[in-house]
Amino acid sequence: MSDADQLPPDHDKYDPMHDAPGIEFVVEDVDFELGNATELTEWIERVAAVHEHKIVQLTYIFCSDEYLHKVNVEYLDHDTYTDVITFDNADDADIIEGDVFISVDRIKENAETHGVTFRDELHRVMIHGVLHLLGYKDKDLLSQTAMRKKEDDCLSLRTF
Repeated sequence: MSDADQLPPDHDKYDPMHDAPGIEFVVEDVDFELGNATELTEWIERVAAVHEHKIVQLTYIFCSDEYLHKVNVEYLDHDTYTDVITFDNADDADIIEGDVFISVDRIKENAETHGVTFRDELHRVMIHGVLHLLGYKDKDLLSQTAMRKKEDDCLSLRTF
């Protein structure tokens, strides 16, 4: 579902939509407005704390299918569409520092396919990226099942 790698070198061109201590949300190439940014930030920080990690810098980039496809091809050499790509920039195992690119188009489609709300699917994918930054993998069926369980556990920590 997602790949962890190094941050694209041009990431600093993004303009923040919302800044919070250690977490920012930006939008690229798509009409999208994130609601509940404060609550989302608190939830993500709570998930990190439960896993005994500190968020140093976490940037979410909400974008279109085409935008994320270009990132996938250019930086990971994968010519496929995906819902999320995670770039891990941390030098220390106890911190979270990275970028999570999310296709809003793919989230809409996934929500319809799985019969869930856009909000719940968005939150699942957002925390999926964090779980990758925490070291969880999803390359085989066993790890995918474990990842889904961790996503559910993290979603249960939401208070909004």
